[in-house]
Amino acid sequence: MNFILQRFSDNRDSTLGILLKAQPTNQGAKLVFQGYTLEDEFRDEKVMKETRIPAGTYTIDVQPADTALTLKYRAKYPWFKKHLEIKNVPGFMGVYLHIGNFDADTAGCILIGDNADNNTIGPGSISNSTAAFKRFYESVYPHLPITLIVKDEKELFAAPNNLRV
Repeated sequence: MNFILQRFSDNRDSTLGILLKAQPTNQGAKLVFQGYTLEDEFRDEKVMKETRIPAGTYTIDVQPADTALTLKYRAKYPWFKKHLEIKNVPGFMGVYLHIGNFDADTAGCILIGDNADNNTIGPGSISNSTAAFKRFYESVYPHLPITLIVKDEKELFAAPNNLRV
């Protein structure tokens, strides 16, 4: 399974994106919307728990330890087994995909939700995160590890070389 996180808006406090599943077809890959994402903002120099991960290709797999957060999630959500960790992020440790709606809910991790606000006029947020994360979690957990390709905003609509903007 391959997923693409396409970032599209960074308001210098948080970053919104969309999470897409690359569904194989006879004509290539069809991109299927999975949800909106919320992360910390871009920074030239990393500030712990306040900086999004760099663009790149990563593996998502189970975080094997039963951390305090794992035990808390397991007690609250009967469907939850282990955290989904984004592995081998340069300069980062313990980066997860998880439930949350606001910038304060992430410390470098990626949150998934069904709705997103307009973060150009205020702090970014997503909503219906528990339902969106549960749907994503249950669809990928039996297939781990999976691949996540993270793309920055500048890769969203690259203008052709002959077009002046």
